[in-house]
Parts: sequence; C-alpha cells; structure tokens
Amino acid sequence: MLRRLSCYLLLLFPGCPLLAQSCTKPAPVDSSAAFWRQQLTYPRVRAARATAGPVVAARLRARSLDPDRLEILFRLLKTHRELEVWARNRNGGPYELLHAYPLAATSGTLGPKRRAGDGQVPEGFYEIDRFNPKSNFHLSLGLNYPTAAERALGEPDPGGDIFIHGGEVTIGCLPITDAGIEEVYLLAVLARAAGQTAIPVHIFPFPITDAELAKRPNSPHLAYWRGLRPGYAYFEQHHEPAAPAALAAQ
Repeated sequence: MLRRLSCYLLLLFPGCPLLAQSCTKPAPVDSSAAFWRQQLTYPRVRAARATAGPVVAARLRARSLDPDRLEILFRLLKTHRELEVWARNRNGGPYELLHAYPLAATSGTLGPKRRAGDGQVPEGFYEIDRFNPKSNFHLSLGLNYPTAAERALGEPDPGGDIFIHGGEVTIGCLPITDAGIEEVYLLAVLARAAGQTAIPVHIFPFPITDAELAKRPNSPHLAYWRGLRPGYAYFEQHHEPAAPAALAAQ
C-alpha cells in the first residue's frame, strides 16, 4: 500500500529523488519534469508540495484521475461563494467536480468588471495566464482579464491583475485561503505540466437560468448575462466547455 502511494506521488510530483528510489518506473525526463523543476525552485511551491501534495494525490486517485493526463477547469458562481475545480483525464470524457473551495472574502456586486478600481470580480470566460509563486497572497494564478472582447467595449482603463490567490482579503480577486490555494496551485501546475496549455476559468453571477434571470428584470446587466447563458448552459449539460468561438460571442 505504501509503495503504491509513493509511486502515485511520484507521478504527481516528478523529479523528486526520494520518491523515485521507491518506484520501479522512473519519471520520464521531458517538458513535464522541466516545468515541475522550475516551479520547485520556489520555496512556497516546495512547501505546498509537502503539505498539500498528499491531499491532492488522494483526491485524484479517488476519481481515477491520471496526473500525466490531467486537465482542469475552474468555475465560480458568485452567489454560491465557492471556486469549483472540475477535472478529467485528457481524452477521457467530460469533466467531473473534483472539489469546491469556499471563498474567504468577496467584493463588489453582481455584474461584470468594467473599470479599474471598481472592486468588481469579472464575469465571463477566461484562462489562467500567470503562475505567481511569490505572490503577496502566498501563491496565485492570474486570469487573462481583460479579454479582447472586454477591451473592445472602449473603457479607457478596464483594470487587470485579477487572481485566484491565498489569504482572506480581496478587491476584485478570488481568495481561497493559503491552504486552499496550495491545493489549487498544485493542481494547476500539474495540469500545465501534463500538457494543458489553456486552463479555463468560467465566472458567473449566479446559475444563469430563466428563473434566475426573471428575478432581475431591471438589471442593467441583463443583456450581458443573457450573452453568458449559452456557455453556462452548454457546460451544465455536457460538462465540457463550449467551443472558443461560441464563448467569444458573449
């Protein structure tokens, strides 16, 4: 049992010589291992591997998720106040909910972000574009806000630097505590090392259904929310993100 666990942890964290000694199959030396080695040059990532790595490995193992084929997707419904992590094996079918991390703080109101300093959390379809192992908030993952579609709205300064991060304070970001970000950061690094170059992040104000929209008939954001609905509904039905062309039409 211990031997099997050690081998699984080696798959999760390639390049660890102590674990490699206990496995019959060594970790391959490829871009995956190189990405891990680069991340492990940072003390906080090494500490996260030590504390959160076994939890992450157990969650993946319980769902028969292969670290070498892992793909993930993040989703947030503001009214639920949780960051959902969905996961699957590459070419292995639809995403399934792996775990949900409660937000430690929130800011702004329901509705998209449009200006720097408005305190709003964006709403729409994004991707992780930065790994920050030296964040002011322990560890953080950056979103590619604003997208081209949001820049096209013409606001002179739509803001930026929106992160999923540790800690318990925020002005427009998604804090999930230091313990939470350690797990989420490791999952994101693992997925990137396994070859997932685009990690989606879907952010919605609430479940975008007819019933929920009908509760807010006078909102100035109603048209925008209706534009997000096809992407929300597609993922709800298929547990797959809609094609990028469809999301761009938000």
